[in-house]
Amino acid sequence: MHEIFEDRAEAGRQLADRLSAFEARPGAIVLGLPRGGVPVAYEVAMALGLPLDVFVARKVGVPGHEELALGAVATGDVLVLNEPIVAAFHVSDSELQRRVQLAEQEVRERERTLRGDRPAVDVHGSTVILVDDGIATGATVRAAVMALRARGARRVVVASPVAAVESEADLRRIADEVEVVRTPRSFIAVGAWYRDFVQVEDDDVRRLLEQAAARLPEEWQHAAHRHAHQG
Repeated sequence: MHEIFEDRAEAGRQLADRLSAFEARPGAIVLGLPRGGVPVAYEVAMALGLPLDVFVARKVGVPGHEELALGAVATGDVLVLNEPIVAAFHVSDSELQRRVQLAEQEVRERERTLRGDRPAVDVHGSTVILVDDGIATGATVRAAVMALRARGARRVVVASPVAAVESEADLRRIADEVEVVRTPRSFIAVGAWYRDFVQVEDDDVRRLLEQAAARLPEEWQHAAHRHAHQG
């Protein structure tokens, strides 16, 4: 029987122990998937002394088969299409465009809510540690990995306190590295592995991003945002 985590903060600290090789590594960035992944990512970033940001990704599902991905949209106006799936399901250009536009609108709204006017970190050439509070199907994480590749991330490390065994195996095929604290065979749901799984609010995410930025050395902030400020 796997022990459950007290809360996301404790889970983040345990996860950070697994990621100690990345401590203060130049060019490394921690990205949290909102909203639940951000408190975990905050603990990881603080323990490792790395910049923290939020990364919003949305899967574009196949009509009638939403579990399958036509592609993904994400932070930074990234669109990645899964061309074999688009072709296999004969999705029309108009339907594809409609679904992509809906997903893009969702991403922009979430970005505006969580980040405001603060520019996103530039991931090009970086080692990205992508953090969520738990991975059930892995659909959102897969979408984010696809998008980070498209944005030029040099290396993508997926990290989570808990993941379903099958999802962890799937992610190992697309990520450079996967770090998970617990992989229970009987997964049930992410919340079942936390004693305190209170809903994370938008205000919580904004507060953690501000706290992380305030605690970072100025040179980290400059490095993390250097390209974003250039447009």
